[in-house]
Amino acid sequence: MRRTSTDYANPYRPLPIRLANTVGRGLGGWAWPSFAPDDLMAAAARAEGLGDFGDGSFRPALQVLVNSIESEANLHPVGAKITRDRLVAALRNRLRLQEWHRMHPDPQGVPLSGPIVITGLQRTGTTLLHRLLASDPRLRALQSWEAMNPAPLRGEPLGAPWRIAEARKAERGLAYVAPDFFAVHPVQHDAPEEEVMVLDHSFYSTVPEAILRVPTYSSWLEEQDQTPGYRYLNRALKMLGHGGSEERWLLKTPHHLEYIDTLFAVFPGARVIHTHRDPLQTLGSFCSMVAHGRGVFSDAIDPVEIGRQWGRKTGRMVSRALASRAHLDPAHFHDVRYGDLVADPMAQIRGVYDFLGMDLPAEVLTGIEETRARTPQHRHGKHLYSLAAFGLDEAQIDALFGPYRDRFRSNSDA
Repeated sequence: MRRTSTDYANPYRPLPIRLANTVGRGLGGWAWPSFAPDDLMAAAARAEGLGDFGDGSFRPALQVLVNSIESEANLHPVGAKITRDRLVAALRNRLRLQEWHRMHPDPQGVPLSGPIVITGLQRTGTTLLHRLLASDPRLRALQSWEAMNPAPLRGEPLGAPWRIAEARKAERGLAYVAPDFFAVHPVQHDAPEEEVMVLDHSFYSTVPEAILRVPTYSSWLEEQDQTPGYRYLNRALKMLGHGGSEERWLLKTPHHLEYIDTLFAVFPGARVIHTHRDPLQTLGSFCSMVAHGRGVFSDAIDPVEIGRQWGRKTGRMVSRALASRAHLDPAHFHDVRYGDLVADPMAQIRGVYDFLGMDLPAEVLTGIEETRARTPQHRHGKHLYSLAAFGLDEAQIDALFGPYRDRFRSNSDA
């Protein structure tokens, strides 16, 4: 069985990428692409033949992000090229989404008032639960290829095959440059994916700080009203659900944990499934995921810095979530502990359906069981990690998460 590398300071680098970086560094400034927001927007406009990006709420976020990238991310030349392409792609999606809404000023589609939302700290079983529930044809999960390119080209159908092909190419590209990443977090172009990838097109998301060193952007983002990002997500989901049936949106991302109040303000009637696992078991795993992700873009990976940043960040996430839950209707929340989900997933699934007030027909149960059989643990290799590699220990975890650990600790957590 393949085992992931724990040499985070020396990321795996295929020979062609090493050579491209060597050439890029030799060219110096000639190889560095422009990250100026106006240049990025101009590139997106030329590519799409469109010029309306919607409201300007994204501009301050984009400016802070590119400033942070240029001064702090320490990208290698190939990483800089990939990062610029990602930013231009996000802006292109904004243009296409705005154009679609111009053509469909009163879209009808999947109801958005009461989505089912799975959230919890990273590595607490959110992906497993999401993929099991997505087996139910009555629930509408965002697919990976939709998350990458939610908006179609002008005049084409929502299911245009080029978007699937682009996602398949991206999956293969990630497998080439970072094969260890798949053992940490499975990436499949045609599987359910987190809507944080759509939020990223608003530039109000935690995606950049999970894959790049951008501390200034991260600190700035924590102080911002997240409503622009959630409104953008709402518009994107309305587009994706256009002409749909009575399916119900099934959303999932740890990002929501920090912004539950905003989630309910933009999506009234949401039902939240909150997953839990002892941070002593999860934080090292997630820091490893961040280190592997950053290794795609940079040669300068500091595991201790990652541990310090994400220890504080995840502590903030659970504190804000518990503060929100203290004043929101408890009937809108359902708790699932990771240990219980792994030990008896079908019992937890039944509990979720009881919470949602939905029946669980035999054919849905069969579909869930089939999905479970197709997604065994470690199918992409064994993920190796430790807290110590990131400068963390149990005393620090308890200082950051003490009340949360006491409230949601499970004897079966592992």
